[in-house]
Amino acid sequence: MVSSREDTNSQRNTKNVFAILGDSVSWWHKKSKMGTSFFQFKQFTIHQNRCSMKVTTDSCLFGAWVAERINNETPVKNILDIGSGTGLLSLILAQKSTAGIDGIELQQKDYLQSCENIIASRWHDRINMIHTDAINYQFTKKYDVIISNPPFYENDLKSEAKGKNIAHHDDGLTLENLVNIIVKNLSSEGKFYLLLPEKRKADLLETIGSSALFINHIVEVHQTEKHSAFRIIAEGSFTKANLPEAKITIKEDGVYSSTFVRLLKDYYLHL
Repeated sequence: MVSSREDTNSQRNTKNVFAILGDSVSWWHKKSKMGTSFFQFKQFTIHQNRCSMKVTTDSCLFGAWVAERINNETPVKNILDIGSGTGLLSLILAQKSTAGIDGIELQQKDYLQSCENIIASRWHDRINMIHTDAINYQFTKKYDVIISNPPFYENDLKSEAKGKNIAHHDDGLTLENLVNIIVKNLSSEGKFYLLLPEKRKADLLETIGSSALFINHIVEVHQTEKHSAFRIIAEGSFTKANLPEAKITIKEDGVYSSTFVRLLKDYYLHL
């Protein structure tokens, strides 16, 4: 199902998406098949040659970790993926749940390629991609889960590419904007999950502290046992429930850690 900026209140069946989006998408779809800019998972493929930000190990880990968490909770009926990019997180969660998923993406090239990835998947009938600005969009329901791998470095040196600036910085969506969107659209018993650089932890806690939300759990992500944390996964809700901080190391002694393998074995081809 696909919604566009021009018709944000409509939801269209994915079977008609090529006619809706025009010949350019059909051409891109054929072109990408001949290229090498894709990431093959066990049950789906992510084409990413036109997207500003590519598939990363930490984003895969994040999606798999969230999928495991929500599978241990009360059945989730609907999920919102803010800044959906390639559609990676939506597809990871679709593989492990029966929820309806809405992904919202501002950048047109990313949106079109995410549609391509969703259409090619077995879960296209319950993933709805929306092309518009999440700050101003009026969602029609509350979500049980909101997930986002938001803009990274608000004050760092920015690239010349506008698309990458929006995807990798706070040019299009600040942390405060993101928290406000979550507050407005998360159900009263719902949970949100964010992936951020470790250096943004203090900013996150400060921003959340000024809202109606609470951070209940933080997981530090380390590249190896010798590296300090470079990402954090944050889980929160409207209810205060402090859990001890945890740690995930991607590689130990030069190979993927047992925790990483457990989380990614249903997705990565060679695990």
